[in-house]
Amino acid sequence: MAHAENETVTPLPAATLYVLLALASEDRHGYGIIQEVSRLSSATYRVGSGTLYDNLKKLLHLEWVEDYEEQESGSGETRRMYRITDEGRRILAADVSRMKRIVRVANRMLADEGGKA
Repeated sequence: MAHAENETVTPLPAATLYVLLALASEDRHGYGIIQEVSRLSSATYRVGSGTLYDNLKKLLHLEWVEDYEEQESGSGETRRMYRITDEGRRILAADVSRMKRIVRVANRMLADEGGKA
């Protein structure tokens, strides 16, 4: 699903942001995503399996994530793996840029106030 380059980026919901971040470095299965979200947030944000799979379903539909089956070595069983797509990576990068702009403005505003509350 293509998006215009100059579109306004709206904030991603926290669960979506964390799922995309968890997949940014490597493909993961569902439980691996849950563990990585916990690690990335220093255990301050937890995504439950219901929230995770609802988000994955949405992200698959948006084509920001794709899935595939991987055979586990030893057991021969398969597990569903997820990876971020180029579009998903672009959306994630746009949201991170949006957050950086907010932080720059906030830092400037706080500096202009000289630390006054």
